[in-house]
Amino acid sequence: MTHRVPAFAVLSFTLAWWLAGYLIGRDPGRPALRWACAGLMAYAIAVVAWLTAPGGQTTQVLICLPALAWAGSLVALLPLTPAERRPIDIGALILGVSFQLMVVALPGAGKLVGLIPLVGALILLWRGHGQVVPRSLPLAMTVMALLYAASLAVLLLPVDAGGPIPALAASGLDLLVFGYLIAVAQAVADGERLRPDLRRSLVAVLVVLVLVGLPATLTMYAASGDDLVTVLQFVPLAVAATAAGLAGRLSRILDRIALAGDDRLRQNRAMLLLNADALLRLQERRTLSEVGEPEFLRMTRRALADFNDLNRLSRSPLTDLPVVAVRVAGRGDDQPRARARELRAVLRESVSALRPPGPFGTSEDWWYYNTLQFCGVLGLNPYARRLRVDGLSREARMAVDWFRRNVPRDTMRQWQREAAMIVAGQLWSEAFSNDKARHAVTNRS
Repeated sequence: MTHRVPAFAVLSFTLAWWLAGYLIGRDPGRPALRWACAGLMAYAIAVVAWLTAPGGQTTQVLICLPALAWAGSLVALLPLTPAERRPIDIGALILGVSFQLMVVALPGAGKLVGLIPLVGALILLWRGHGQVVPRSLPLAMTVMALLYAASLAVLLLPVDAGGPIPALAASGLDLLVFGYLIAVAQAVADGERLRPDLRRSLVAVLVVLVLVGLPATLTMYAASGDDLVTVLQFVPLAVAATAAGLAGRLSRILDRIALAGDDRLRQNRAMLLLNADALLRLQERRTLSEVGEPEFLRMTRRALADFNDLNRLSRSPLTDLPVVAVRVAGRGDDQPRARARELRAVLRESVSALRPPGPFGTSEDWWYYNTLQFCGVLGLNPYARRLRVDGLSREARMAVDWFRRNVPRDTMRQWQREAAMIVAGQLWSEAFSNDKARHAVTNRS
């Protein structure tokens, strides 16, 4: 172990662990972020294992796991229809488990087989590159994957490339860039800003490196050769890095504990904290007509999917719709959550407009309304094994029974996409038809 190893280990572990916490804290419900978090944590643990047992079997397995997690993230980002996604997700899970077992079983260079799922995921990403956002994502991911594969080969093959530390550092840098690219892709897909929130969290982890990382490094030098002391230094580092990455969520958890006896104060503080988080992620105000109808459709589909999650709705660019601005103008409350509540009301009205006249039905005219109203607005999952229907209206119970008996899950999801297109068209027409007419008159004159 060279004199640089403890410092390198502290830096690599802290940054990887922090970014893992930041990604999962940004939105735990997004599979791409969960996979990226798993990959970064596997690398961070591999760094600690390499510090205590360089080149060991466990260390080699850990250093290969991020490739499998990377592949999982890319599969989660694929622009697939519901009918396409189900078999690909199942196939990816089966292949991932199979290749993970192979990584554990094969010796040395044989563990490079763990790169095969990543290659497959990149091929799928390139096949759908026309629908991937941002457009440069496939190229950037491919470049970083090639660099990661090269560093992994140096670690597992008997080659002399200046020792394992440069290769381990290179793979860590590749994974940090990968995590950043996943965060960018998810932010673009959700219509959110990334840099202000990420910059704030990065400052926090730099403070952690100075206040916790420096003493940990000095302790490792002083107790050189004592593996137990070395490993224990990473415990406070992990705690502090997690706090830096999950600062907003930890604040809300602390409030729930410390203010358990004051519901009103806790709720008011929770609203303020959520508004503060939303302000960091909201896109700068812009004219929605400038984004184009395809992008507007994607935003609408996302907003309908997040109908019952006010936190996600508060970060939607659709909160800048003119009709939302008019509704909040006279209330003196132009905060993100207030706009989200009005956006929810607008979406609910748009869904209600799809309802055919007369009593509840299940004919073709009712398909889109039933899908958005009961599976979206009411948040019911007809395919859940233990769905409770107590308290539901007669219509809702009838709809659940109809979905269960007659509508396959993939068909329901396809109807959701088609219905979202109709709602997006309505919102687009209502919001910008007058603007388009005015611009046309101006151009003709």
